Amino acid sequence: MKKNKRKKIKELNRNQRSFYFEDFVETNLIQKKSSKSFVSEDRIYILFFVFICLISIFSIKIIFISFQKPNFTQNQENKKNFLPLRRDIVDRNGELISRNVKSFHAAIKPNLVKDKKKFLINIKLNFPEISQVELKKNLSRNKYFYLKKRITSDEKNKLWSLGEKGIIFEPTQTRIYPHSELYSHILGQSDDDHYGISGVEKYFDKELKDLNQINKPLKLTLDTNIQYLIQDELKKAMNDFGAIGAGGLLMDAISGEVLSLVSLPDYNINYRNKINDLNYTNKITKGVFELGSVFKTFTIALGIEKNFFTPDTIINDIPKSIKCSKFKISEHEELPKNLSVREILTRSSNIGSTILARKIGEKKYKEFLNDLNLLNPLEFELEEVGKPLYFNWDKCKLETISFGHGITTTPLQAAAAYATITNGGFLVKPTLKYGRLDDKIKKQIISEKTSREVNSILRDVVKSENGTASLADIFGFDVGGKTGTAKKSFYGKYTEKKLNTFISIFPSYRPNFILLILLDEPKPAPQIVYNYRGKKITNIHRDESGWNSAYVAGKIIKKIGPILAINNNEVYSDHVAQKPN
Repeated sequence: MKKNKRKKIKELNRNQRSFYFEDFVETNLIQKKSSKSFVSEDRIYILFFVFICLISIFSIKIIFISFQKPNFTQNQENKKNFLPLRRDIVDRNGELISRNVKSFHAAIKPNLVKDKKKFLINIKLNFPEISQVELKKNLSRNKYFYLKKRITSDEKNKLWSLGEKGIIFEPTQTRIYPHSELYSHILGQSDDDHYGISGVEKYFDKELKDLNQINKPLKLTLDTNIQYLIQDELKKAMNDFGAIGAGGLLMDAISGEVLSLVSLPDYNINYRNKINDLNYTNKITKGVFELGSVFKTFTIALGIEKNFFTPDTIINDIPKSIKCSKFKISEHEELPKNLSVREILTRSSNIGSTILARKIGEKKYKEFLNDLNLLNPLEFELEEVGKPLYFNWDKCKLETISFGHGITTTPLQAAAAYATITNGGFLVKPTLKYGRLDDKIKKQIISEKTSREVNSILRDVVKSENGTASLADIFGFDVGGKTGTAKKSFYGKYTEKKLNTFISIFPSYRPNFILLILLDEPKPAPQIVYNYRGKKITNIHRDESGWNSAYVAGKIIKKIGPILAINNNEVYSDHVAQKPN
């Protein structure tokens, strides 16, 4: 009995112990779990606190930076790292007209192009100008090749969006021209290797590649504002008169600095399309033409200088025509039998000029043309300079040259010759380089007295009742000049197609500027309302230079005069344009 009781007590104790142990274990586990939970929560709190701190620091930094002045150090460093391979070109006012910029060539590694068919389709869709045949050939060769050189930002983005690993963007430099076609016939271009290949870019190639002067731009004599105005008026003139081309040149009559040179049609020099049309030739420097009656001024200037006659010398009994060898020289319209030397130029008499040239003689006339640099190519800072056609001084050559037929020259040469005979008689050499120094003493071709007398006659051509350039008589600008209408010749035969020129000087009593306007094959413009000496007239069916080139010159002078600081309020003398009623 006792035994059983003891046994039960032992079992009870064992069970109680077990219960206590299990309870202890359970309790202990709960405590451990609770402890772990507390630790985890602490960690979360700590991490959250650290995160908040970081956000706060970052925000404070941003706010601090926003209140600081921009730091351009890095930008300057980037600029330093970019070294252009050619100098900038600017106009006389510092306006940028040519610069090297960072660019890319788009090249292709065919072995990296996964789907060539898809690639061909994408290129066709985005770049239709690229030949699919040529592209396919290049892809099949598995050699590195250029897809397109000097790509634009838009083109680069298009190619980038294709996601093609085989497209390589090769860094390079591109020569850009901000004014696109405005200076196309002057600036020229440079090639992919950054060598000048035409225009100013070629002529000054060595200077433009001088890295010692890379931060010093090449400064030209051109004025961008004036260039725009002349270009705009010439484009309008081409449209009004149905001309196939036009040209304009504004030059300082004393220094020879060219302020504007326009030849139309022009083209965007940022694109290197091959142009084979001869009509795109630089008409001012490269074009070689018979300029017609503008040569009569040279005839009269020489005769006055050599004392063969004076402006008031009367030439009596001028015939209606003169036979010279096989040729017949006649007038463009019926003129009086008796004309003074002044009137011969004012009314543009062919026969009168012939008579005066015969008084002078061939030898002196030839020497004079040579002194004016009209018989040989002119030195000028462009590669595109024309050479006058060679001719023999045979029978009738003197007579026809006296009124501008049978002799060719460039408009640039003619303008320089006008500057020489109107600026006091000193030889002028045209230039595009601003600040060019000429240490040599200027050669005097004619006397200052002769120069003044010629200027007076040129003023009469514009202001007199019978003058051929009345439409250029712009109030306040004292314009003088001479018209020239010449038939164009093809294969040695004259046609009815004309080249019309007007060379003007202003102010005529003390010429500062020479303006040459040229229209190639102009047609009559009956729709134009002309302001002719205070009267409005229209329905004019004439194509002489007085009705187109002189008219255009007048419009241009009226616009550019204020820019050139011509004083419109000066005291008028007898030779200054009178205000119309």
